[in-house]
Amino acid sequence: MPAARESLLDAAYSALARRPWSTVRMVDVAAAAGVSRQTLYNEFGSKEGLARALVRREADGFLAGAERALTAHSDARDRLVAVAEWTASAARGNALVRAVLTGCWSPWLPSPTLSAVPSTSAVPAQRRADGPLPSPGDLVAAVRDRAVDVLSGPAAPAPDTAGLARSCELVIRVALSCVTAPPGEGGVADLVRITMRSQLTA
Repeated sequence: MPAARESLLDAAYSALARRPWSTVRMVDVAAAAGVSRQTLYNEFGSKEGLARALVRREADGFLAGAERALTAHSDARDRLVAVAEWTASAARGNALVRAVLTGCWSPWLPSPTLSAVPSTSAVPAQRRADGPLPSPGDLVAAVRDRAVDVLSGPAAPAPDTAGLARSCELVIRVALSCVTAPPGEGGVADLVRITMRSQLTA
């Protein structure tokens, strides 16, 4: 029931915006989504399963946004600026994204274990959510590797792949530093451009 699952995840996310995860009740999530509590348990198995699915969805949403940012421009520097700005804004605007990117989980949030948990779910999406959840390093590596793929595509000049990977990772880590210590005037874009000045050729 993909539509019911998304409605339940939306309801759980909305509940989390209003109160700590420890006080979010499954019955209230089901009611807000307009489905039965049994449907909720069929989809997620438990509150922990719901938490894992919610974290997985928000991490996937972050990665999808990074992909859009990387393909929105033709210039390499503009692409890296865009992905850095997306990283900082996504983390500022979404407490779960901030937690998965920084590893800092406030008591307000669910904090499911990142390692895989035993899953007997018949729902493929839940089996995926019950698998390993991404760590901050996993997400940095995923965005770095995708950036390298995009920037060293068939239309690009042959790159120094190791150097390009270092530059891409540096950009992402600069963006993450802006999450914990927001920059002043000029923001993330200026910091990335300064960082990249000697890293990439035009």
